[in-house]
Amino acid sequence: MPPVRVLVVDDSVVVRKLVCEALASSPEVAVAGTAFNGVTALEKIPQLNPDVITLDIEMPGMNGLQTLAEIRKRYPKLPVIMFSTLTERGASITLEALSLGASDYVTKPSNSESLAGAMEQVRRELVAKIVCLGFHRPSGPSRAVGARVVSLGQRIDILAVGVSTGGPNALAKVIPSLPADLPVPVVIVQHMPPLFTRLLAERLNSQSKLPVREAEAGEPLEPGQVWIARGDYHMVVARKGANRIVDLNQDPPENSCRPAVDVLFRSVARSYGSNVLAVVMTGMGSDGARGAAQIREAGGEIFAQDEATSVVWGMPSAAVSAGVVDKICPLPEISHEIVRRIAAGRTQSATMRTGV
Repeated sequence: MPPVRVLVVDDSVVVRKLVCEALASSPEVAVAGTAFNGVTALEKIPQLNPDVITLDIEMPGMNGLQTLAEIRKRYPKLPVIMFSTLTERGASITLEALSLGASDYVTKPSNSESLAGAMEQVRRELVAKIVCLGFHRPSGPSRAVGARVVSLGQRIDILAVGVSTGGPNALAKVIPSLPADLPVPVVIVQHMPPLFTRLLAERLNSQSKLPVREAEAGEPLEPGQVWIARGDYHMVVARKGANRIVDLNQDPPENSCRPAVDVLFRSVARSYGSNVLAVVMTGMGSDGARGAAQIREAGGEIFAQDEATSVVWGMPSAAVSAGVVDKICPLPEISHEIVRRIAAGRTQSATMRTGV
């Protein structure tokens, strides 16, 4: 397979050189060219035909957001990775870029880091994402492996969601579409650093009928509320007397992630048994598949986002391949299927209680 061709767009000569040297170390990646601003990048795309673009955010003239918007008009499926600074402003603009259709982001090394350290960080984070996005090609409708016939009589008492690459945009489609009277709590792991998870929670809260916030240890789980795992902390659901609460820890990363979806899924399986609905959405890697298997073993149910609507069909694919997925849904249908499934279980439970 030929290497992934990358167009590097950044107004800094130093950053362009750093990125190009870091990418040159991988045989799976080839630098197709560079551009110092958005206008030049748009001129070079038809000439170079890149597979992936890395895009700086703050550039003179046409900035990264303006460039991204134009790329999406002309090349809707071309993967774009934002290259941003880990600051309040940088994180906020990056989330805006993700909502506008950026595929992923990588944090720029800080000025305090050594050149060798900066090179290693770029090589470690950027190469993996470029390769994944460059080689990812949706192959049409996906089918569940080992899917079972789901009993709609099972009551659902918690919704757990795991998501990574492409997640902010996917969550922005699903969470605001859930009704204000959703009768279960919602817990979400999105792979992101601390500052990003707080801003993501704030953004979703402003768009949603349900209150959304970054999780705090010890908070009681209440129906109709949404908690997003804090960056760099695993989030678990634990019993405290007759109640369930959110807890946080900094146990070792799993699947190179903290927070990890597997950690959350295992905890909801322990705390809620068969009364769990879990959703695995777009993301790189396989985080969530083992935890989904434990939910399945406990009698809970698993939905997965389909390949065609996933930015990267890694996490959903891993769960599907493990044979633990009950239903595969396109992104626009996920919220409807969640609401339908929760309502069906409660209607059936009420009927069984009254004998009607």
